[in-house]
Amino acid sequence: MGVPVLLQPASASEYVEQGLSAVDRLDARLRAMITVTAGRARQRAQELDSLAAAGRSAGLLHGLTVTLKDVIHTAGVRTTNGANFPEDEYPEHDAEVVTRLMRAGAISIGKANLHEFAYGGTTQNPFHGSCRNPWDLERIPGGSSGGSGAGIAAGYAHVALGTDTAGSGRLPAALNGIAGLRPTPGRISGRGVTPVSAAFDTISPMARRVSDIAKVYMVLAGYDPADPVSVDRPVEDPLLGLSAGIRGLKIGLPRRHFFDAMDDGVARAVEQGLATLADLGAQLVDIDIPDAENASQPFEHLFHTDAAGYHEERLARAPDRYGADTRQRLQTLGGKVSGAAYARALVWAAAWRRQLQGVFAQVDVVVHPSAPAVAPTVEECRDTTAATRRLTTCCYPWSLACVPVLSLPVGFAEHGMPCGLTAVAAWWNEPVLFRLGEAFQRATDWHLRQPPIAA
Repeated sequence: MGVPVLLQPASASEYVEQGLSAVDRLDARLRAMITVTAGRARQRAQELDSLAAAGRSAGLLHGLTVTLKDVIHTAGVRTTNGANFPEDEYPEHDAEVVTRLMRAGAISIGKANLHEFAYGGTTQNPFHGSCRNPWDLERIPGGSSGGSGAGIAAGYAHVALGTDTAGSGRLPAALNGIAGLRPTPGRISGRGVTPVSAAFDTISPMARRVSDIAKVYMVLAGYDPADPVSVDRPVEDPLLGLSAGIRGLKIGLPRRHFFDAMDDGVARAVEQGLATLADLGAQLVDIDIPDAENASQPFEHLFHTDAAGYHEERLARAPDRYGADTRQRLQTLGGKVSGAAYARALVWAAAWRRQLQGVFAQVDVVVHPSAPAVAPTVEECRDTTAATRRLTTCCYPWSLACVPVLSLPVGFAEHGMPCGLTAVAAWWNEPVLFRLGEAFQRATDWHLRQPPIAA
């Protein structure tokens, strides 16, 4: 189950060298990165160290190392989207999130591997390599932000910026033993990020430590008038109450659907995690959320159709340049949904959100397993759609609801693989998730475990 790893205070240059050394040693086997920007990272680190030597700081993220999922546009550095369209690989501008990260003192070490066009849950990429799970190289890292999750677990950087539409950040976080946030859609700008479904896409910060995610969130959150889905709403500082603890917090446990069909080891780890939350003073109550088991179909109708719409012209022009599984899913899952079915899904989603308003009037947070099983083997994931649906059973309802979600490492289960615990809050209430995550990580060390490959 790995041994605890503690990152000691270091200069920006030392952090960069630690990460690049891990990439050099491991990535031929992990395939978590597509492009490594070693020269840029070293130059940036030297600039930050000079600033620090003069007694100055670049900002909240001074010296923090980051990988960027390769759908996040970077001027001067290729952005492949995990795809085979090289003519599109050099954007003219950085994504807004890259601009905000760099302004706050972060250092990018490169672009992380992903499921092609961020459209799948396995990250078995036919063009940029089959990304593997650092806890077992025969297993997948999840997806679509698989390289982001695997790289953090392997020690490449402090934080990864993934994306999450249907579970693409939460799932790799759970399967790789790290933490991952899906913020409320509209909270963090998506300008300059290749979309899957604009209404449901979010940037997904991933890290070992919830405190690092909270810092990155603080830098990235806020209105972007140039992003049509950004929401102009004040941002509560998540760092002010980060260490306040969770005594008295009311946590709802939706046993039906969200706790169904768990593998035995996952169930044991989750129950241990729930006991820890109770020991920390939280009040755990069983709740029922009717229709949760029915949320997947309307959500699939919406986000698959959005994806098919985005790719319609390119898919008609050059279908053979798509990987087989991505092409098939775009054509069958989204390309054949009727307008009437799409309209019915929109109405269902509105009713679902209204129902959840009642749930969050009763409890502060909802908690359940992040996934019912640990990472499957590559061989078990030949059918991308089936594998993705099984692993994202607990993800789709919250994506449809557009609420913030945090996945935390909760222990190890079958085959010695990590698993996760998910916490969900009402719209715009990310700070309560950070407070819960920080309290949980102060009481446990699962987030500090490193896979044997990285030792």
